[in-house]
Amino acid sequence: MKIKSLTKHFGAEIIGIDISSALDNDAFNKISNAFYKYSVLLFRDQNLSEEKHVAFTQRFGPLISITESVPSVSSDPNNVNHWLIRFSNVDENGSIIPPDSKEMIGMFNANALWHSDGSFKKNPDKGSVLYAEQIPPEKGETELASLRAAYSDLPNHRKIELEGLMAEHSFAHSRRNFDLDEAAKSIIDKYPPAEHPLVRTIPETGEKSLFVASHASHVIGWPLDKGENFINELMEFSTQKRFRYSHQWNPGDLLMWDNRCCLHRGKPWDSGKYKRVMRRTTLMGQAE
Repeated sequence: MKIKSLTKHFGAEIIGIDISSALDNDAFNKISNAFYKYSVLLFRDQNLSEEKHVAFTQRFGPLISITESVPSVSSDPNNVNHWLIRFSNVDENGSIIPPDSKEMIGMFNANALWHSDGSFKKNPDKGSVLYAEQIPPEKGETELASLRAAYSDLPNHRKIELEGLMAEHSFAHSRRNFDLDEAAKSIIDKYPPAEHPLVRTIPETGEKSLFVASHASHVIGWPLDKGENFINELMEFSTQKRFRYSHQWNPGDLLMWDNRCCLHRGKPWDSGKYKRVMRRTTLMGQAE
């Protein structure tokens, strides 16, 4: 196994390992330690079944059932569909879903926002593990930004200002300009706004990180306009090119990231021409 850095600040490619195989404890511990050190891990050329995808992710901790947002999916924890959420522009018959359909417009708009998965929950998602089954020949990148590197680069006076500040996160805020479908409305009904510190400490490393996202609306206790502007400034600072990694997908790539200290967003592709099929598992998190 070799570990190759992806950027100056964060991200690493793990080379020479087949994660579909039964990893011994030593190999897994190296991967786990690398995940917390680098925040983002890339594994290329993986032939990963749905069952192996779930099994690999479960070694990092408890998973979140997708029945939280898709109640119609199997409630049986022994069924892989209980744990896998799919992002695809392909219907059950293998045909491309029209890009101007409400379903696709909603997905594209949401994925284009810089976000941390589940930050609108009381217990935000810890990590996401995304696998590429079918990929367009161009575009459709996933971009990530390091909130840990951004915090480290803040001037000291701003770090002092941030101490103790809380922000409100809500699904309704990030979707306020969208034409909502029934699934989005059900998530808004299920999850009331949650409050999270603007600075989190990652327990495995002791390092501090900003915690902002498109779900974050304002600073608790501040005038709304002032708090919203402050969060927008932090978002703009955190997503500068120097804090980013852009991943161009190939089939068989698996990319995992720490939602506690990373933002991500999806870039568009010609979705009326090319198919794109991805699946994701999600690690359960805890509030700080």
